[in-house]
Amino acid sequence: MAFLTDRKRAEGMGSAKTGTQHAWSMKKSSVALLILIPLFVFTFGAALGGTYEEVLAYYARPFPAIVAALTLVVSFKHFNDGFQTLIEDYVHGAWGKWILLGMMCLSYGAAGVGLFAIARLAL
Repeated sequence: MAFLTDRKRAEGMGSAKTGTQHAWSMKKSSVALLILIPLFVFTFGAALGGTYEEVLAYYARPFPAIVAALTLVVSFKHFNDGFQTLIEDYVHGAWGKWILLGMMCLSYGAAGVGLFAIARLAL
């Protein structure tokens, strides 16, 4: 054991494999959210406090509906990726896989419900 190099000791211990891709995905979604969140706040703020008919007419326009839909999709994807990193770092074994599976179902399900709601308002 004393004559092994650092590289030889590290072999077989696993590699990140998709770590770089995951980091870039998080950075891209962060930049997208830097643009989308202020747009969403201003477009949602304009509809806030209106009656149902006013909100329905407002989200029938394409720009507010697209901004809301993009914000939902990108934010839930960003949340899912961040939570995946957290679980992979701190929870090991079968529990980690079950928690990841549950969180993926929850985040993609919530994004789907949000998109359905926006589609109902917009159409």
